[in-house]
Amino acid sequence: MPAQRESTVVATVNVNGVRAAVRRGMHPWLAERSPDVLLLQEVRAPDDVLREALPDHPHVAHTEAAAKGRAGVAVASRHELTAVRVGFGGDEEFTSSGRWVEADLEAACGPLTVVSAYVHSGEVGSPQQDAKHRFLDLVDARLAELAEQARATGREALVAGDLNIGHTERDIKNHKGNRGKAGFLEDERAHFDHWFDELGWVDVQRRAAGDVDGPYSWWSWRGQAFDRDTGWRIDYQLATPGLAERAGDVATDRAPSYAERWSDHAPVVVTYRA
Repeated sequence: MPAQRESTVVATVNVNGVRAAVRRGMHPWLAERSPDVLLLQEVRAPDDVLREALPDHPHVAHTEAAAKGRAGVAVASRHELTAVRVGFGGDEEFTSSGRWVEADLEAACGPLTVVSAYVHSGEVGSPQQDAKHRFLDLVDARLAELAEQARATGREALVAGDLNIGHTERDIKNHKGNRGKAGFLEDERAHFDHWFDELGWVDVQRRAAGDVDGPYSWWSWRGQAFDRDTGWRIDYQLATPGLAERAGDVATDRAPSYAERWSDHAPVVVTYRA
């Protein structure tokens, strides 16, 4: 295990199935990046398989989906987890959906609540889209609670993962062609406006990148989307203001080539100073 750091490196990535990610080459990236906290989405595997894939992260909070081979989110950490919560309190619908897990830990950057989230992709007019809206309403309420927690107690919070929504036109290469489609609907994007403008959360990558296209974090496996950088920025690290002020290096680890991809998503990696 690395020596104690004076900062906390957090990486989030949709692995598109942890078994497949390992087979395609996740471990060399993981060894090079060596994150203190790793947030995974679409794990699609039981707990023992996940733990075997992450020998350097002994503390794991993982929730599988009731539907086997679907979804699944995890927090894997080098720091001990002092508390773990799945879903949204008394809500039953998303307790077994494998889409929301949060953990408390004591990191170099201070006491922290971290969340690994996987929002539905959705489809207009479908039951899945209805579920996506219900999920986002619960996220609204939880983000308000976590923001208040940070103000009242000093325990900062980080919500990260595949949120399956492009907030602005800068976040989708083909934004004109995707208007009116799930992932770029006005009512979906309005949740982001609420989080940032009313609750005070910070989009860490956007603050670092500025007013530019991307950097995209997802590209279809099909066609030449990756080679042409026709992507979406749907993987986020959202931080409470105090934590956001400690953000140092921010990177989206786009693979050097299509052949070197180990997921259809790229990891988003942020270093938070102590």
